[in-house]
Amino acid sequence: MFQRGLRRFFFTTSHKSQFFGDKYNDLPKVDGSKLMKFIHLSIELITGFFLLFFIVKFVGRKIINRLTPFTFVAGIVFGEILGNALYEDKINTVYIVYSMCLWGLLLFIVEFLGQKILSFRGFFEGKPIALIKNGVVDKDALKKARLNINQLQSLLRQRETFSVREVAFCFLEANGSISILKKQKYQKTTVEDFNLAEKPVYVPVTLIRDGKVLWDEIKDLGFNEAWLKNQLDAQNVSDYKDIFIAEWQEDDGIFVQTYF
Repeated sequence: MFQRGLRRFFFTTSHKSQFFGDKYNDLPKVDGSKLMKFIHLSIELITGFFLLFFIVKFVGRKIINRLTPFTFVAGIVFGEILGNALYEDKINTVYIVYSMCLWGLLLFIVEFLGQKILSFRGFFEGKPIALIKNGVVDKDALKKARLNINQLQSLLRQRETFSVREVAFCFLEANGSISILKKQKYQKTTVEDFNLAEKPVYVPVTLIRDGKVLWDEIKDLGFNEAWLKNQLDAQNVSDYKDIFIAEWQEDDGIFVQTYF
């Protein structure tokens, strides 16, 4: 029976080849080597993605939040390690994991030493440079920071300061931003200037976002669903799904914006 089945299979196959001609033989064939390259590339991409994520979580958010010369170089090297390894066939996934973990460990050591040793922190992160002291622009400090007066004025304008005369002190931080202390007559007025009673400040809380009620936030405020419905009825809104965003602020009540 088995031999008879094999003869029937080969007979029908040969007849199919004769019947369909070249069309039967020209069917698309899967290249095994290319398929393996795609699988290998996918594994390396997924590995690199999760490694970068865990390294940033491990080292700290400062590497993406506060850009210093050291973190800038670290980010470039991370990209080079992963990018070159992805398109280099001779480099195995194990080497990618090892290289990125080693670089992440070096970053962690530098960050740890920077927190413990002040001189180490100043060397790797840099120190602020006083560009303006007591209302006078320090030309030597500008040269040290490799800035000219036009660039300084541009940085000041980005901080809503349109004249050098308004500034008492100006510092160039390690991440390239500037910190300004204005002269007293150019500072914004405060409540104390008018001898007014200070009012408490309340943080607005989102109650509904994209038609979905955030029940945890409502419970934290000490309210319930009946209270929420009463608030929405006062705004002529009956269905949660019609609300794009709803916020509650203690001193200002509820704010509702619908989709329509």
